[in-house]
Amino acid sequence: MFDFLKPKPKTAIPTFAPLGIDIHCHLLPGVDDGSKSNEESVACMKVMRDAGFEGIVCTPHYQYPRFPNEEPDILRRFDNLKLDLASINAPGIPQLKGVAGEYRVDSGFARRIQQNQFLLVGGNYLLTEFSLHQQVIGLDQVMFDLQMKNYEVILAHPERYPYYSSSSSKLQHLKDMGVYFQVNILSLIGFYGEGPKHKAFEMIEKGWVEFLGTDMHNTLYAQALIDATHDRKVIKLMEKHTFLNSQVQNQQPLKTNKI
Repeated sequence: MFDFLKPKPKTAIPTFAPLGIDIHCHLLPGVDDGSKSNEESVACMKVMRDAGFEGIVCTPHYQYPRFPNEEPDILRRFDNLKLDLASINAPGIPQLKGVAGEYRVDSGFARRIQQNQFLLVGGNYLLTEFSLHQQVIGLDQVMFDLQMKNYEVILAHPERYPYYSSSSSKLQHLKDMGVYFQVNILSLIGFYGEGPKHKAFEMIEKGWVEFLGTDMHNTLYAQALIDATHDRKVIKLMEKHTFLNSQVQNQQPLKTNKI
């Protein structure tokens, strides 16, 4: 009774259609702290499609010892996911553009560099992350080693590292070294707190951010993504700024000048 008085649940609107492709999400089931099932992945993907994404790249964590994933197993699981989605005929989801990784710069990272043991977002673009708790020791050498191997480095969610401010000289140094930045969309609505939100907007306004990503993990994140599509500040940001998501996955040269 009186159901017409209840507010209708919000659905996503295609605010992020200009991005085309999400280059950072955790929707390969059962491999990290992301989706736990095909059903959960499909539910998240449908929201992402409504939010404007035409394609996604799955980027599971590679973080020893918490997520000791290895590339052959991840590739096998990704192929299984594609087959499973085809068999259940899940309409209204973005295309699975590929599988890469979000690689933690940790004690095992040097071995991966030496062996070229990476799954890439597209071309030579490597998605990396740092610890949320402590700074990387010897970071300059790591970045130099990657560049000597011709990798183009993307740093995931720089706004979330509490030891960097939005005006950090260390972030400026990374930009000077040619590192690309990817901000999480949900940071823009305070999903991770007001600090990351403030830093995310500041870095975008500085021109430091080439990519946005959902960092989608589960249906809680999907609900927050719905809210982000309706957020006025986010909508204005998308109207004002251009990001390079689709260029990377299509393996096109980036139309930007590194700082």
